[in-house]
Order: sequence, then C-alpha cells, then structure tokens
Amino acid sequence: MLGERKMTKRYYDNREISWLKFNKRVLEEAMDPSVPLMERLTFVSIFQSNLDEFFMVRVGSLYDQMIVDPDSRDSKTNMTPEEEIKEIVKYTKKLNGLKDDAYNNLMREVKEFGIELVDFHSRVKCNEAGDCVEDLKNEYSKALTLEDEEVLEKLFDSEIRPLISPQIIGKRQPFPFLKEKEIYAIVSLEGKNGTEKLGIVPCSGDVFERLIQIPSDDRKYILAEELILHFVTKIFKKYKVKSKSLIRITRNADIDEETVYDEDLDYRDTMKKLIKKRKKLAPVRMEMSRELNGSALKTLRKYVGLDDDSIFYSKSPLEFSFVRKIQDKLRNHSELFYEKRVPQKSPDISSKRSIIEQIEEKDKLLYYPYNSMKPFLDMLYEASEDPTVVSIKMTLYRLSSDSKIVDALSNAVENGKEVVVLVELRARFDEENNINWSRRLEKAGCRVIYGLPGLKVHSKLCLITRKTDEGIKYITQIGTGNYNEKTAKLYTDYCLMTADKRIAHEAGRVFDRLSLGEVVEKSDLLLVSPLCLRQPIMDMIDNEIVKAEHGAPAYIGIKMNSLTDKGIMNKLIEASRAGVKVQLIVRGICCLIPGVEGITENIEVISIVGRYLEHTRVYIFGEGCDSKVYIGSADLMSRNTMRRVEVATPILDPDIKKRILEDFAIMYTDNVKARKLLKDGTYKHVKQEGAPLNSQEYFFERAYKELEMQDK
Repeated sequence: MLGERKMTKRYYDNREISWLKFNKRVLEEAMDPSVPLMERLTFVSIFQSNLDEFFMVRVGSLYDQMIVDPDSRDSKTNMTPEEEIKEIVKYTKKLNGLKDDAYNNLMREVKEFGIELVDFHSRVKCNEAGDCVEDLKNEYSKALTLEDEEVLEKLFDSEIRPLISPQIIGKRQPFPFLKEKEIYAIVSLEGKNGTEKLGIVPCSGDVFERLIQIPSDDRKYILAEELILHFVTKIFKKYKVKSKSLIRITRNADIDEETVYDEDLDYRDTMKKLIKKRKKLAPVRMEMSRELNGSALKTLRKYVGLDDDSIFYSKSPLEFSFVRKIQDKLRNHSELFYEKRVPQKSPDISSKRSIIEQIEEKDKLLYYPYNSMKPFLDMLYEASEDPTVVSIKMTLYRLSSDSKIVDALSNAVENGKEVVVLVELRARFDEENNINWSRRLEKAGCRVIYGLPGLKVHSKLCLITRKTDEGIKYITQIGTGNYNEKTAKLYTDYCLMTADKRIAHEAGRVFDRLSLGEVVEKSDLLLVSPLCLRQPIMDMIDNEIVKAEHGAPAYIGIKMNSLTDKGIMNKLIEASRAGVKVQLIVRGICCLIPGVEGITENIEVISIVGRYLEHTRVYIFGEGCDSKVYIGSADLMSRNTMRRVEVATPILDPDIKKRILEDFAIMYTDNVKARKLLKDGTYKHVKQEGAPLNSQEYFFERAYKELEMQDK
C-alpha cells in the first residue's frame, strides 16, 4: 500500500490540496503590484469566500466520510479522510498567514488615499498560565484618541447596544446556536465567587452599519464587531473580563438532497427543507481574531464540537464584505480600479436583421465577456415573437436576480409557444433563487421539469423549433456557461448558435429523455453525459495515441476548470507515453502532475487566474483543419462525466473552429497571468519571453478592434 502511495504521489495530486493551490493563485493576485489596489482587495475577499465554500462543501464531506468510512482512501494519493483533513489544515494555516499579510499591506496602501481602518488594542496575547493581556504593539493601537473613544462609546450606547442580544452561558442558559459565517464576540468572564463563564454577543446583522465612521475624523473607520468587543465590559458589568475574541463558524453544507426527498412531497418544498437543514449542520471550522485563556477556549471548543486543528487564528477581519464600501468611497480614484471594459457587439451579427435568419445562414459564436450576451437575448426575444416558432426548450442552472431570459420565456408563453424549462434546483447555494424562478416560470405558463434523481442537469442547452412553409427548422444554442447576464460580464464562456439539423435532432433527444426522467444512451454528434461523453473522449484520445504510434503528428488540447477523472487522466498518461503532445489549461483543480519523466513528460499544464474567471471548456483532438474541436459544459471530473447531464457540441463551422483554435493558442502563450504546473506539484508564473501577453486583455482589445473595423 505504501509503495503504491509513493508511486501515485509522483504524478497525481490530491484533489483538495490542488484546490488550495488554486486559491493560493487567487491570493497571489492580491499581492501582485501590477493589479490595481482596490481590485487586489477584491481578490482577498474572493480568497476568503472561496475558502468558506471549500470548508462547507469539501471539508464537510470529508468529515462525513471519516464517520461513515474512515478507512476509505483517495484514489489518487491513497490518503484517508483523516489524513486529507490534516493536510488541508496545515496548508490552510499557511495560506491564512499569507492572507493576513496581504490584507494588512493593502490597508497600509489604502491609508495613503485617505481611508484608514482602525480599532482599539486589537491583539490579545495569552501566556502559558492562561493569562491574557493586550498587545500594545499593534500598529492601530494609538490611532484613536481619547476623544474618539468617548464619542464611540456614546455611539455604542445609543445606536448599537440597544440592538444586540448578549447571553451568558450557564447551567440554566444553554449554549446558543451560532449562525453560519456570522461574527460573535466571545468573552471569558469571572464572577465574584471566582467561577468562570462564557459571554456571547452577536455582532452581525443588518440592524446597524458594519463600517462605522469615526465622528472626529472622516478618514477613519472602525468595524462594528471591533467596537462591540472593545465595549463588551459595559455589557457584562458584574463580571471581570479575563479574555475576549471575535469568532466565526463555518458549518458543513454537504447535504445530498436524495436523502431528504419524499416522492409524495413537492420537490421545491423538499429543497427548501434542505436549505434550512444546511444552515444547522455541524461546524467544521472556527475562526478567531484573538486567543482566549485556556479554560475558556476549552469550554468553547466543547460547546462547538471542534478540536484545536479546526481553529484558525486571523490577524485580519474574519469577513470581508465591508471591502465594497471602502471601494465605493474611492471610486473617484480611477487608477485604483481596473480600466472599464464593456462587452462588445459581435461583428458577425447585425442588429438590423433577424438574428434567426443570420444563424440559418451561418453558425454564430459569442465569446463572453468580450462579446455582449445581447445577441443571444435578442434571439430569444425574437423567437418569443416569431409566429413560426412553436416551442422553446431550455435548461437553466444559475440565473441572475433580474433575468431577462425568464422575461423572454414568459413572453413566449403569452404568445402561444410551448415552453419547456428544466430548472436544476440543486445548483449549490443558488437553490433558493432557482426555486423562486421555477415558481415564476410555472405561473407564467411554462412547463417546468427538474433534474433526474442522483443526476444534476448542468448542461447549457436551448432548442427553438419552427414550423415554416419550407418545413421544420431549428435553432440550437449550446454554451459553456450559465444563462446569467451578470456572470456573462465576469466569466469567460463560449455561446454557439447553429441551425444544423443534426445537432438539433440530438438536442431534441436530450430534452425528450429528460422529460421522461431518463438519460441519453446513444449520441452521434453531441457528447452527452453520463453515458455518451466520457467514453467518446477516451476514444478520441486513443485515436491520437494510434497516430503517435504510427509516427504521425498527434495532439490533445483541453481547457477546463478542473481535472480529477482518474480514468481520463490515466488515458492522458497513456497518450503521453506514446508521444502525444498534450496541452492542458486548467484554471482550478488539476490532479495530474505533468513533466514526470517516462510518465507525463509530454503533458504540460498551465492555469490562468486574472481579472475574469476562466470558465470555457474546450476539447481539441488533432492538429489544424483535421482536428476535432468541441465546446461544452463539462469539466473532466468524475462528477461531471458520470454523475451529471452535460452536453458538448462539435464545432462544425470551419471559421469558428479556426477562431477557437487561435484562442486556445493565445491563452497558451499568456505570459502575464498564466502559471505553469511543475513536476514537483507547485505553480510558477510562466517565464516572460518577448512582449507581455495578457490573454484576457488581448481578447478585449481584439473585440474593440473588430467592431471598429466593421464600423469603417
């Protein structure tokens, strides 16, 4: 067993550690001086929210696994759940140190622009005896004058104290339920008889502002939780405060909806129960701003149910939503933000003609956020008004809060079209939003169906059917990203619109199967998981292997968010050993280690982390005009290839194929935001040779230039 573990460690990485490496790359953007200051603060915030979700979902599932099957082992690195959690804790604590340094360095720079976030004596040190004292060395400890403190005390008494509900824990007062990701002040109290108790004060909520301006100085601000913690002695007047800290709990959110599903209940009601249940699951992490004395910490740990390894100390705020308010106060400093970029009209689509007619003439490709999503929305509205359109079928996974797509579908129903919408209620953390949209669609008259038991429908698929004098015609749209107007400005995604009847017939088969609660078992053109995607991809890899074995040029290029499917990775290793050149662009998790001699030496992996979230999925097999190129919704993870309904389409139009191949090549030569995965499992910025090339900036410049050329 040990021998196998040592061997697999050479060319496989653990999924969870690989994800933490990705989040480190996000944090590196916060430390990159070439990134505007306010945007660097955003990356700190993204790092923290990413980490929250990671602990809620991935670490939560490992804790469950440790209870159910403690001897199970990760298929790639042979680690048990307990071993994985230990590695996660060790890596996370290193990252937290980097995050604290990054944040504090950024706030020093922010101070130069007239905004300073201050607190009182913000650090508490505890000695081995358990006695805790204020650390006066903190850089902010002298930032507040006595006058400031007096004014803040009055503000606390009049505007905050009446709105908070403190509690002392004792035999008659049980430990309260701590809400997920909310901030609490925890106080170690000593009574007159020497007994120790814990005091708890909620510090979160919408009833008072979190970012509070210091009345005597409009440049200085303090966080509400720091104000509450400082004046906590005024709350617990009859006790001596021995030590105090701010804490924040992260809870397990890994619930399988199938375990709470009852066929006699409305599925939406089941999902609502799931959401409520998720908020009450067991804690998996506790963050603390300061150290508590030993006995108090022991008591707190007992109540919360966490060991020392699950406690993370932070020298920066426990939550970063206040960053947006700081950014809003500095909007007049344009140099602190990214240069404004506006998605451009596609030069291939005219707004003066029917979009449906243009698609019938030639396939159309949009590349978000460089191209505007408007042509797709206009096409959907046109279809809702077109008298020849008889039906619109669509899969919806994540929608924006003010979705124009729902408006178009509702309009189509009003105009007598049949509208069938598959709403995936299990889009994690978007369930409540999707429940509300499903009700609205149903109320509008759409036929709403849901995902299959045990299989999320993650595909991005739209099929429009028209009955014309020339017969039945179709428009099929297949994309790599959600039908979400907001993320279309932040995520990079492809959107293909085609009138090809072969693709339409197979898309129709997907909808027919889903309507019957079944999956597609045979597909000729489209790749459709769970039964018709993984094996065709492996077959195409095999084709490249055969080419290499016969001395012909052989190539595989894949862009995705994550790579964890061991069967596909084994096939890529086989391709590498056969001499196939493999280039992978993997934004997030990559469990395959490249460059290992004799095993993965023909595989290269880069990751691009920058202003926009790289979300396109592209699969390329072969070189040049003879290559097969697909775009789709699936990452090469076992959950996507075997436990979801995903759809990928071949690119049949030669011009669009050429464009996607060019895009891939440009991304692969990025020497500004690309990091290369090395054979020791670390990531290093690609060496900058020649002129700097930021692929995301390149694509935006190209979009601007192409529109200018068209206008001329």
